[in-house]
Amino acid sequence: MTRVGRDFSNTMQKEAVPAVSADVTFTSSRFPNYKLGPYNQIMEAKEDPKVLSMKEVVARETAQLLEQQKRLSVRDLANKFEKGLAAAAKLSDEARLREAASLEKHVLLKKLRDALESLKGRVAGRNKDDVEDAIAMVEALAVQLTQREGELIQEKAEVKKLANFLKQASEDAKKLVDEERSFARAEIENAREAVRRVEEALEEQERIARASGKQDMDELMKEVQEARRIKMLHQPSKVMDMEHELLALRLQLAEKSKHSLQLQKELLISKSRRGEENMSDMYELDGPEALGSFLQIQACSDKAPDLSHCSIQWYRVSSEGGKRELISGAIKSVYAPEPFDVGRVLQADIVLDGYQITLATAGPIDPAAGLGSYVEALVRKHDTEFNVVITQMNGADHPSESIHVLHVGKMRIKLCKGKATIAKEYYSTSMQLCGVRGGGNAATQALYWQAKKGLSFVLAFESERDRNAAIMLARRFAFDCNIMLAGPDDRAPQGT
Repeated sequence: MTRVGRDFSNTMQKEAVPAVSADVTFTSSRFPNYKLGPYNQIMEAKEDPKVLSMKEVVARETAQLLEQQKRLSVRDLANKFEKGLAAAAKLSDEARLREAASLEKHVLLKKLRDALESLKGRVAGRNKDDVEDAIAMVEALAVQLTQREGELIQEKAEVKKLANFLKQASEDAKKLVDEERSFARAEIENAREAVRRVEEALEEQERIARASGKQDMDELMKEVQEARRIKMLHQPSKVMDMEHELLALRLQLAEKSKHSLQLQKELLISKSRRGEENMSDMYELDGPEALGSFLQIQACSDKAPDLSHCSIQWYRVSSEGGKRELISGAIKSVYAPEPFDVGRVLQADIVLDGYQITLATAGPIDPAAGLGSYVEALVRKHDTEFNVVITQMNGADHPSESIHVLHVGKMRIKLCKGKATIAKEYYSTSMQLCGVRGGGNAATQALYWQAKKGLSFVLAFESERDRNAAIMLARRFAFDCNIMLAGPDDRAPQGT
């Protein structure tokens, strides 16, 4: 018969999966939650009372599914325990067979010893010694058989202990399978609930996206309407036609007023010619008294001295207090009113050989039609662009006539040519901005800008409207920054 080794139980334990003790107690009724941290380190997930976003929910469910794939299959463990239990039962049967065979051996040895004892009394001499040797051998065999039986009993006890252990482990494995099945069902329900939450989150996102898209569309429509309104201010329309008609009526009224003033001046001249001709009747102001035009001192007598030999200085007079304010740099015979002159009377002093003549406009300077609403529309924009040409830079003529872009923003003014920035300065007390004082009829479309000390420009605009709008817009933004933007304090001419 096959002999069973004493290390059989250790061999079975090495081949089988490490057993689960029956005394194991679990701290939780389900497997714990884990998540992957930095460098693939497994970290225990903490309960977060805050509401998780859709992205976090999807990531958590994905991590749980991956962790579930990595778990040890309890079903496989139970199958291995069943196989071990069957092998232990088989070994127990073999042990019983060996026990029965051992009993038969004891009986045979006893019968053999009894036969030899009976034979010992019958023989003598050498045969008797042989019988005694045979009896000693039988006794030695009986001792060996007894030892083998003790070993067999010990092996039987170990096999029985292993069988009981495997049986208990199998029962524990079955319990774990049942628990895992219930946990799996619960996780399936949780997964379905998570999928439902994800679907609800996606639907909520789509609903929010549709609502925000509708809101963005409404805002876009408002911006388009505002852009159309601003574009309407730039392009001809019914409103613009009415403004042009109003401007034409103003021009006609100015012409009639000018004609009336001319008749009055001629009447005064005719009266002065009857007596001694006065020096004050030798010059007059010519031109519309409105923003966007220019005034020019002209001689109305052949005996009037040439203006190049006279000293000229322009003033603006407030219509309320009558206080005269010197216009720095306005020492030419031509002066183009700027927005700061609207509502004020302009005067020009002519000095020659100690004699002084003062000429004045018939009334305050009129505003340009539609300019106020145009500037109010531009104030809403963060940055307004004007196409300009640099005619002078730091008092010297600029040879290039290329188109530049003047950006008038809420915080600063920037002059660019393409992507290159010529000058960019924030509103400050060192910055100066006003209309060009002199320069003939071109002065109505030009302005003087001192960005900082040592850097100044004379810029020509596409129209009188753009020039006046740029001045009003820059002064408006500078005032919002607590900066009073005005002309230069020196009396040097600006423009020739």
